[in-house]
Amino acid sequence: MSTVNIIDFVYLISAMLFMLGIKNLSSPATAKLGNKMSMCGMGVAILATLASPDMFGYTMIIIAIAIGAAIGGYAAVKVEMTSVPEMVALFNGCGGAASALVAMAEYNGTAPDAFAGFTIITLLLSIIIGSLTFTGSIIAYTKLQGIISTRPITYTGQQIVNAGILLATVVLAYMVFQNPANGLAFYAIILLALGLGVLSVIPIGGADMPVIVSLLNSYSGLAVSMTGFALNNNALIIVGSLVGASGLFLTKIMCDAMNRSLANVLFGAFGAVDETAADTGEGPTGSMKGFEVEDVAIAIENAESVIIVPGYGMAAAQAQHVTRELGDFLIEEGIDVRYAIHSVAGRMPGHMNVLLAEADVSYDLLYAMEDINDDFSTTDVAIVIGANDVVNPAAKTNPSSPIYGMPVLDVELARTVVVLKRSMNVGFAGIENELFFKDNTMMLFGDAKDSIQKLFTELKG
Repeated sequence: MSTVNIIDFVYLISAMLFMLGIKNLSSPATAKLGNKMSMCGMGVAILATLASPDMFGYTMIIIAIAIGAAIGGYAAVKVEMTSVPEMVALFNGCGGAASALVAMAEYNGTAPDAFAGFTIITLLLSIIIGSLTFTGSIIAYTKLQGIISTRPITYTGQQIVNAGILLATVVLAYMVFQNPANGLAFYAIILLALGLGVLSVIPIGGADMPVIVSLLNSYSGLAVSMTGFALNNNALIIVGSLVGASGLFLTKIMCDAMNRSLANVLFGAFGAVDETAADTGEGPTGSMKGFEVEDVAIAIENAESVIIVPGYGMAAAQAQHVTRELGDFLIEEGIDVRYAIHSVAGRMPGHMNVLLAEADVSYDLLYAMEDINDDFSTTDVAIVIGANDVVNPAAKTNPSSPIYGMPVLDVELARTVVVLKRSMNVGFAGIENELFFKDNTMMLFGDAKDSIQKLFTELKG
């Protein structure tokens, strides 16, 4: 068996580890194992690549690996759990940039007349998708970090401009396909793709960031796969295809969770301020009723069943550990406690699951929306910790609401609803929450972590 065949066989083993890793990542109980298997798969693929007879420049490769490992290790240790969505967005961007840079190096290192038609097509796709992913991910990061406005940034003729840039990119790509020596067109494609990444993400609101993070993850995989075809590297082809396909499936799941199409997410500018509808008078009636910790404690200690609904506010306050302590205490007191998880709660897919798993909340207590929604009507107390748009009844009752039709948690059906909220500000979608004005809602204002600690102390006392 030749060295090339051995390396391809090792790549096949690596691909199997990736597939098993993704399979295990589908369940919180096996997610850690899945992550380790995927890490082993990547390690095996790297070693096989380094063993290739065509490899050279080992000194630079080792230096690059050391730098990358140092940055990744530092990020894994130092980045707070609340900043994981931002880190994921940056990593997506790094994947896209790496693919584009490798494709660029391949273009510069190959004689124009040596390019096969299929090779130049995949190389151009890698450049376009990778560049778009890089700048799009940077914009997603700045929105998640609050560096730029989380509201959609729109202007007249935006879609026409984007379509024009896309058309120009396709025309230039065809020119390079016809004449690979056309370096001017090649580098113009890179600039246009970088610009398209910015312009395609800025009109997307913060509430849609979980979908965009997932979509950009898929883009980064597709860019890697195209680079694999250009380099004739089976490992990159397989890994990129897995990431691209899984990202697209996850994007579809997230869109279904919001009852919206991907086209609506990308082009709907959800969350934009509508000046014409600013003074219609529509919205929740009544007033928010603030309560003290003692009042909330009385409602909870008289309950037989409690459902905890976490949201981004829990992540921002880093309250996942005290939330688990509160839940464990209530269980010890004989109260039935469960956690209701909405698919798009937080800033990335699975954000709440990650936080609660990090706090060692039992997987058996976590319920998806479709599995627990019918139980709110028979629940004594629903505790909403920093969730906003995913518990807004307007999605079911107000046809004029931007989130109308989006599946939400039916927390308002509980006998008593306790909402922990830092302030009276609106959520990430930028709309008022009718739940806060319901007669059975008790608002407990303040930092979620501090409020839960005080509530925990009051219940124990």
